[in-house]
Amino acid sequence: MIQSVPTLEFLAQKSIQEEHLPVLNMGCASCAIKVESLLARQPGVVQASVNFASSVVSLTFRPEQTSLDRLRACVLAAGYDLVIPRDGAGEDVLEEQHRKRMRQLKTQVLGASLFSLPLLVVGMFLMDLPHASWVMWALATPVLLVFGRSFFVNGWKQARHGSANMDTLVALSTGVAYIFSVFNTLYPSFWLQRGLQPHVYFEAAAVVIAFILLGRLLEERAKGKTSGAIRRLMNLQPETVWMQDDAGGLVERPLDAVQPGDRLWVKPGNRIPVDGRVLDGQSYVDESMMNGEPVPALKEPGCIVYAGTINQKGSFAFQAEKVGSETLLAQMIRTIQTAQGSKAPVQKLVDRIAARFVPAVMAFAVLSFLVWLLLGGDDGFTRGILSLVTVLIIACPCALGLATPTAIMVGMGKGAGMGILIKDAESLEQAVRVNAVAFDKTGTLTEGRPEVQEVVWASSDPLAESVLYAMEQRSEHPLAASVVSWLDSVSATRSEEPFSGISLSSFSSITGCGVEAVYHGVHYFVGSRRWLEEHKVEMPGNLARMAEQWEQQARIVIWFVGDARALAVISVSDRIRESARSAVRVLQDMGLSVYMLTGDGEATARAVARQLGIEVFRAGALPGQKVEFIRALQAQGKVVAMVGDGINDGAALAQAQLSVAMGRGSDVALDVAQVTILSSDLNRVADTIRLSRQTVRTIRQNLFWAFVYNVVAIPVAAGVLYPVNGFLLHPMMAGAAMALSSVSVVANSLRLWK
Repeated sequence: MIQSVPTLEFLAQKSIQEEHLPVLNMGCASCAIKVESLLARQPGVVQASVNFASSVVSLTFRPEQTSLDRLRACVLAAGYDLVIPRDGAGEDVLEEQHRKRMRQLKTQVLGASLFSLPLLVVGMFLMDLPHASWVMWALATPVLLVFGRSFFVNGWKQARHGSANMDTLVALSTGVAYIFSVFNTLYPSFWLQRGLQPHVYFEAAAVVIAFILLGRLLEERAKGKTSGAIRRLMNLQPETVWMQDDAGGLVERPLDAVQPGDRLWVKPGNRIPVDGRVLDGQSYVDESMMNGEPVPALKEPGCIVYAGTINQKGSFAFQAEKVGSETLLAQMIRTIQTAQGSKAPVQKLVDRIAARFVPAVMAFAVLSFLVWLLLGGDDGFTRGILSLVTVLIIACPCALGLATPTAIMVGMGKGAGMGILIKDAESLEQAVRVNAVAFDKTGTLTEGRPEVQEVVWASSDPLAESVLYAMEQRSEHPLAASVVSWLDSVSATRSEEPFSGISLSSFSSITGCGVEAVYHGVHYFVGSRRWLEEHKVEMPGNLARMAEQWEQQARIVIWFVGDARALAVISVSDRIRESARSAVRVLQDMGLSVYMLTGDGEATARAVARQLGIEVFRAGALPGQKVEFIRALQAQGKVVAMVGDGINDGAALAQAQLSVAMGRGSDVALDVAQVTILSSDLNRVADTIRLSRQTVRTIRQNLFWAFVYNVVAIPVAAGVLYPVNGFLLHPMMAGAAMALSSVSVVANSLRLWK
């Protein structure tokens, strides 16, 4: 049973203030958690949610109990920063911070790679050369102390606050390997006197730093697009407006000068600056950014116009009613900010476990040293030192660091080959959990542009076709272009000369009905059925039956009349995409619930839903109502994927757990979306979910084996087998085992290509 879902109403509490503020200096997901928990503990803060991907905190607080200055002070004390409104444009500060971070990471990756590659060659093939250890020391030092300095700085910050993360593990393992190698280079006799070779591990420390820096660069690049949606929406408003003064003249004023009640003038091709109501004149306005519908709306005195929409050929005066933060466009911006900020940051599995893993490894390493010192006899100290270093080396997070990014890179590469661009690992994890898919109709399930579907003539009349062509060429109605395009294609199909321009003796537009003209004394009309009924025009039975059938299918019907009788009837509609039916069916077969959202009326929405086999839809939905629909599904426990292509879908895309944009849609939709489908093939939505399941399964396998490796290898490195069979793992073997664990993780990830 096809049913429409009612709109939900949400009331704001006036005593609570909401802000979306950029956060600076966050280095990893655990930093986001720390800022979030720090703010949440402050008096007066109702809720704090930090989105690490966009580096924005969504704050809800009671201004009578706290202030932004006080909240910023507590964040500054922890080593981070908040950009509050009076500091300038937050988005600009955040963008500049992102550019600075990208430049820094590119320099670090390039520098670390340039030093690590020759270091790796020396460590693998040229260790027998004189002074090889000194050469490796010289090459490794810049990698750790210059290009990898941030790991040690961040690790120290974590230690000061009594916590640990991936930076701590990287700093600890590479630092110990480096210091141990420096000692062996300076004092090789210490080990030679004890019958041991003084091995160095400079290459292991440097390569780990280089690879993890590369991963950070890729992550920062993915994060960089998150602020683009808000920025583009803000750019939809013009900087200046044309205002009518008391004398009736037009003066150009900045947008900020507009007040409710001002009389403004909009010229052809301009964007409407604020929300208001038309006073004089008429035009067609492209409101697709608001409702996603391809047919511009007729605006005449009394009609409401919205900021950011595009005026077409006509001009009109209107009275400003809502300006600044009160416009519908501003509400869309706030809705996207709220939806993005409301998503709790995903704490990466490796970071979560590393917070407990690092202290455990350190404790285990120290414990092994103490056990050897107490029970190892004469060589207890030497064996203890080797055991401590071996444990720390073998616990190096190389396999852990590779587990997720290698699977992600292979999975994303495979997706790119299929025309699917996936933003990050969080998106993949969300896609696995999705059990409901909501499609925007226009431009997603349909082609997004009105086209002539069928034309039925009362009788063949080449002259009538030429008159229709001439009238539609002169018409400003948006549907006229589709009729002209269809007539051009008819002419090309018949291999005839294009319709030649004929001279109409008169031509005029009838508001709300259509256009009329006179040619050689015969009166012609193109437009709606209402005009025919008012003028009692004769409608042949076959044309009337076709028109009624098309209207039941929610198509737009255009009549062509000449000499008081109907000559033809034309059906215009937004064609359903070829892949839409199969895509909906496949998703339903996978056990997912499928919904449709549209700004169209009830009849059109119902007809399209029936053809696609969609049982639940929401008609007449503005951007905010689409968000309410998504929230209603989420309140029912659904994990929702939203598929859209327009600016009007931006807020709903941001609200959904997984956002999918069609690649030919608006830039805002593409920026908000976590998944972008480059083609118009909707079957790629199901392919995305399948790919995500495969990739996430591989990630879990990688992490499982990486941790199993550590669970087995660390006790062996500590010497647990020595009392049984005399086996003691050498640091060199520990380095080889660490490398082998990394190779196994990469090999498992490459299986995704199959």
